[in-house]
Amino acid sequence: MKLQNIVPWGRTLGEYQDMFLLTEENLQQKILGCGDGPASFNVEVKALGGEVVSIDPTYQFSKDELEQRIAEVADEVIDQVQKNQDAFVWKNIKDVDELYTTRMGAMRAFLEDYEEGKKQKRYQFQMLPELSFSSNQFDLALSSHFLFLYSEHLDYEFHLKSILEMLRVAKEVRIFPLMTLKNEKSPYVEKVIKELEVLGYETQIVKTDYEFQRGADEMLKVVKSGTN
Repeated sequence: MKLQNIVPWGRTLGEYQDMFLLTEENLQQKILGCGDGPASFNVEVKALGGEVVSIDPTYQFSKDELEQRIAEVADEVIDQVQKNQDAFVWKNIKDVDELYTTRMGAMRAFLEDYEEGKKQKRYQFQMLPELSFSSNQFDLALSSHFLFLYSEHLDYEFHLKSILEMLRVAKEVRIFPLMTLKNEKSPYVEKVIKELEVLGYETQIVKTDYEFQRGADEMLKVVKSGTN
């Protein structure tokens, strides 16, 4: 992975709560965030006394490198959103200005916490579909804007192996959204669900409280049989 190919874009605890329908009880569980990037979710949960471990390939880079890359791409991303406002739903986020303020605030909070978080192993350079964690080390594993979203870049086998690995290390998995970058439902969703159910997992597509990408308002929830 090269830094110049990365578009860092961070989300907040509030957005995670809406995307994944996280309860106060959930926030006190052991959580694994897969592909969190420069989100403020980790540091915000820590401030509430919770415990999150975030993994992402971008955590191989230094704070200065990530800060510079954020500065390079932020205005460009906002400009693209400005030109394509009809592709988004302005409900959770009211307008482009609020989007910029929210994203930059999240990424600043992440950067301020990044070095300390790496020392505490809250931010770890790891990548799906293989993780170093013990089986059932976490109560809940989350994938925000990674699995299914990049269906054109990552094949079905990658998705299935990644979800099974998340289920190995956590008792429950939640994935949001189920849409691709083209605003189409991922062709892998139904195939993954059928495979997981054959393997004995319980699956559920749940309508969430979050919609920014038009039509992307559902998450996939997977639990090990008997734990629902």
